[in-house]
Amino acid sequence: MPENSALHPTPPPTGEEQPRSIRLTDPRALRAYAHPLRLTLVGLLRSNGPFTATRAAALTGESVASCSYHLRILAKYGLVEEAPGGRGRQKPWRATAQYTEWPEYSEDPTVAEAADALSAAVAERYFERFTRAMENRRAVPKEWREAEQLGDSLLHLTPRELTDLGKRIEELLRPYEERESDRSLRPEGARPVSIMRIAYLDQDVPTDEKE
Repeated sequence: MPENSALHPTPPPTGEEQPRSIRLTDPRALRAYAHPLRLTLVGLLRSNGPFTATRAAALTGESVASCSYHLRILAKYGLVEEAPGGRGRQKPWRATAQYTEWPEYSEDPTVAEAADALSAAVAERYFERFTRAMENRRAVPKEWREAEQLGDSLLHLTPRELTDLGKRIEELLRPYEERESDRSLRPEGARPVSIMRIAYLDQDVPTDEKE
């Protein structure tokens, strides 16, 4: 299933156990989340929240009214919620989970269409950020440039093998997730690193499979 952090995992609220992920299956929620500003707001709340609509406007360059409106839409579908304290426009918002999941396949064409549109919106956002990182790469220290990774592999797999590979990669990454919410677990020199996982059936490569 697609799993998206809106590019930023979030520490759980103090004293509370936050769900790791929220799963969207309502096509209305899927379409709502695909909006670029809403993806941005969820990502910012997961990295810098809680914050108010006023702060959201400062971070995004959008108006306070626009941010307030989109935060309310996100709250409608359970992606954000009001945090304790504040009043009116000064009320803070927080993300409700670290990650967002949605169906990779559905027999319902409405759900399938909305899920595919969300996946496309997220992919576009991923590559916008990646392109920006490459454009600014000269400012990255030498040791980080040497450690960064860019490449691809063409593998011949069955659906079950690809699913298993994804689970194994997730198991490798999971121990590092705790460092986001518990700063004491971060070794000296640790910096935020975005890791994208993309695997798709490459229909441009010819095969000898019989139809």
